[in-house]
Amino acid sequence: MMRVLFVCALALLAGCGSASSEGSGDGPRVVATTTQLADMARNIAPGASVTSILSANTDPHAYEVRPDDVKALAGADVVLRSGGETDEWLDGALDSAGVSDDKIVDAGAAAGLEGDDPHWWQDPSKAVKAAEAIGRGIPGSDAAPYVEKLRALDSSVQACIDTVPEGERLLVTSHDALGYYARKYGIRVVGTVIPSLSTSGQPSAGEVDALVRTIRETGVKTIFAESSVNAKVESAIAAESGTKVGKELWADSLGPEGSDGATYIGSIESNTNALLEGFTGKPANCFVDG
Repeated sequence: MMRVLFVCALALLAGCGSASSEGSGDGPRVVATTTQLADMARNIAPGASVTSILSANTDPHAYEVRPDDVKALAGADVVLRSGGETDEWLDGALDSAGVSDDKIVDAGAAAGLEGDDPHWWQDPSKAVKAAEAIGRGIPGSDAAPYVEKLRALDSSVQACIDTVPEGERLLVTSHDALGYYARKYGIRVVGTVIPSLSTSGQPSAGEVDALVRTIRETGVKTIFAESSVNAKVESAIAAESGTKVGKELWADSLGPEGSDGATYIGSIESNTNALLEGFTGKPANCFVDG
């Protein structure tokens, strides 16, 4: 039965990205590859004109560069890259746009990428290092106030997760995107629907069956789908394993304007509340004063 559900449900859909600009237009022209970097830049350099190549709810792993992206890069004073597989598609675009190395800020390198995992932003302490690098890279910017907010976020998330006994911090997500978060806050990653750091991977029926058995054996209460993928497979696994699908997580991308994941800080707060609720089965609001 699980194999039938798997075959019928396997449809992981990527959103469509497009370069979008925001800012006064009077300051430096900044192009960021990801939504997280664009949001950080707007907080650190509010006078800059910031263009995000990826848009809300876009899967960066499946993105293909467009002519407008190359045009934006060619006119940039500063280019912010996330690093790793998340925006490895940038290299060809930079060559086409003729962007020199001195205009590029590698936020992932500053944050401290670990192995092949590109999802450094899931650890706010690494976001601090990235923000400081962005501040150094954008003329006339000041990262200090935003860095202070990120440090406060880190402390608040830790305090929230610490309310859950370690044995109940059991995580199953769409793909392996929350490894940094899990390591930082003492969460056990039991498994992922897609056994990969990228959403471009696909689980076999045998891998799905094995994940169902693991979920049953470990007592996982909730499977967490991600905002940028179709959750049909997660729903099928939840039905087969006797669990539920929790509130979607902001994993690879921020959410659209007006959502609780529209900003980087908001996305981490939303994810933390969702995880706490999934771990405990009780409503959570760790950031009422945020």
